[in-house]
Amino acid sequence: IVTGVSRGCGWQHLGAYVNLGAFYLVGIPVALFFGFTMQLRGMGFWIGMIAGGATQVTLLSVITATTKWDKMASSI
Repeated sequence: IVTGVSRGCGWQHLGAYVNLGAFYLVGIPVALFFGFTMQLRGMGFWIGMIAGGATQVTLLSVITATTKWDKMASSI
């Protein structure tokens, strides 16, 4: 849902940066750690994907919650 909010507000660039950061900086290292180091193989890769998605949701939720909506509405 928060991805849709970011698109609807015209924050496509912000959503792209959050996706890159969440999945490349968090999801892939977590997946590699659990998949190879902890030897969880496929389950480790799924854990990495979940960690990346959770990071994305958390960051977009913080951005959405701290937005000054009165200022956004008056700029339209």
